[in-house]
Amino acid sequence: QVRLMESGGGLVQSGGSRRLSCTASGFILNIYSIAWFRQAPGKEREGVSCINRGDGRTDYSDSVKGRFTISRDNAKNTVYLEMNNLKPEDTAVYYCAARFGPCSRLSAGDQNFWGQGTQVTISS
Repeated sequence: QVRLMESGGGLVQSGGSRRLSCTASGFILNIYSIAWFRQAPGKEREGVSCINRGDGRTDYSDSVKGRFTISRDNAKNTVYLEMNNLKPEDTAVYYCAARFGPCSRLSAGDQNFWGQGTQVTISS
């Protein structure tokens, strides 16, 4: 079965760092654009970052730009989200998603399939 699996979530102190992983099974990840989204309670799912297939161009939301870094390790069929200087407002369930096309401006509706999500909680 085609599947994306997130890992690396947990409880993090404000100002700390955490690395999330998104590992693909059933397909080769590097021919898809991979995006990270997050959803906090009572809020809409929002795009965080994306790495484009092909040219590897990256995109970030304004709220995380300069703090988060998305990267790809093709040998491990994995995309990472390195999160630095974490803030309480970063608390959310984080999802990765794959799209057989360009990043498409981090639109949740344009993604082809999703992981199950991993909880990231930032303590103040």
